[in-house]
Amino acid sequence: MRGSNFMPNELERPNKTTNARDHFANERTFLAWTRTSLGVMAFGFVVEKFSLFIKEISTLLGSPHSHHTHAFFQGASSIFGITLVAIGALICLLAFLQYRAAEKEIENGTYKPSIKLNIFLTSSLLSIGILLAAYLIISI
Repeated sequence: MRGSNFMPNELERPNKTTNARDHFANERTFLAWTRTSLGVMAFGFVVEKFSLFIKEISTLLGSPHSHHTHAFFQGASSIFGITLVAIGALICLLAFLQYRAAEKEIENGTYKPSIKLNIFLTSSLLSIGILLAAYLIISI
């Protein structure tokens, strides 16, 4: 086998490198989901505090809106905000669970991509976005 450039260690090295790359990609994906969950939670906090801002502005301007209207919008804004914060926390939990499952699958060589978290995030944010749009239209 003098003409062969084959060395046993050469076959092992790409597998280890590929495995490391897969783990790094999995970690980057987890960190991206973590940033997304933080963004959703921050947006929820802003939405929840938005009603306080509107109440203060209307008080300063002497707005003729009734107390019941303010209470409704403050309650709706709080519900939307708290829901977004809860969704953000749930996204973080689901991202960690998906990260751990993918890590085990990568190690076992049985990795199969899953879009469950993507579907959950998209449907949740789409629903909240529609409700927020309706809330803003009603509050005009």
